[in-house]
Amino acid sequence: MAETSMTNKFTKTESNGHMKEEEEALCEEEEELLQSLPKEKGWASQYMYLYQQFWCFPPLVQATISFQKHFQAKHNDIVIASLPKSGTTWLKALAFATVKRHRFVPSSQNHPLLNSNSHTIVPFFEFNIYGGEDNVIPDLSTIPEPRIFGTHIPFPSLSHSIHNSNCKIIYICRNPFDAFISHWHFFKTILPSSLPTLTLEEAFEGYCEGIHPFGPFWSHILGYWNASKDKPSKVLFLKYEEIKANTNFELKRMAQFLGCPFTKEEESGGLVDSIIELCSFKKMKELEINKSGKIANLIENKHFFRKGETGDWVNYFSPSMIEKLSKVIEEKLGEFGLFF
Repeated sequence: MAETSMTNKFTKTESNGHMKEEEEALCEEEEELLQSLPKEKGWASQYMYLYQQFWCFPPLVQATISFQKHFQAKHNDIVIASLPKSGTTWLKALAFATVKRHRFVPSSQNHPLLNSNSHTIVPFFEFNIYGGEDNVIPDLSTIPEPRIFGTHIPFPSLSHSIHNSNCKIIYICRNPFDAFISHWHFFKTILPSSLPTLTLEEAFEGYCEGIHPFGPFWSHILGYWNASKDKPSKVLFLKYEEIKANTNFELKRMAQFLGCPFTKEEESGGLVDSIIELCSFKKMKELEINKSGKIANLIENKHFFRKGETGDWVNYFSPSMIEKLSKVIEEKLGEFGLFF
């Protein structure tokens, strides 16, 4: 079968019989659940709901339940996890190009990453796969292995099959200062002008209180950080800033973790450099598919490529904001040895 993860054309099982009843029950479960969950002002909709101790938009509640209930992990699966706007687009590209390098030569002119956005190639559980309004359960069994998926869902809320399998999880973390600014810009850009948006100050206050998509950011980060300490062979914790500073080293570390280390011949032949160039921010941003295409017919690809810089937050934060967020980071993450 063709590389279905390359085009996100995984098969979806049509609703019928028992499956139809199951999906209807799922919708009813979501409605009842939403009525009982705490809610706060949303970033991209009227409300966000606190589900399993993380904040999410209403459609993601059903998608998360469906994912938890139906996803069956394989032992060689790879999951790219992150908070939004933490370098996910880049890491997905690097992981795909590395793992699939024998099938798709990074220097070739027809590489999938030249014709598809990495979020299409490496689909999100909660958006591309189990999201949507068609209420059907996807059949992922025909995707060529190793399968690569993405998610913003916190570690404790991943499906039991992921926790119980030998699949690999790579988590990318970004300085909360930069992550906040990138996240705020992203939502401000993608929302229709008819919808109200949070001011920078409103969004910042919520961020420091942990009220933002998939937040609190500290519990999200700590979930994967602690898992990487407890199970280093299963969870690899990466920092965006460190990948930016030494992409070659971090890419080889990731390949080693995934069980497909680069050979000396591949390194001397320039393969690592070819992958880095193929997946570079500048290269991906200039591709036609990332200038005009859309993810799941919803979000334009171009919105995933703003600056890709570190330290841009200094252009937006007041001294009092710096002091407040620095204090939150120190109180929530400092004792666990996490600093930015």
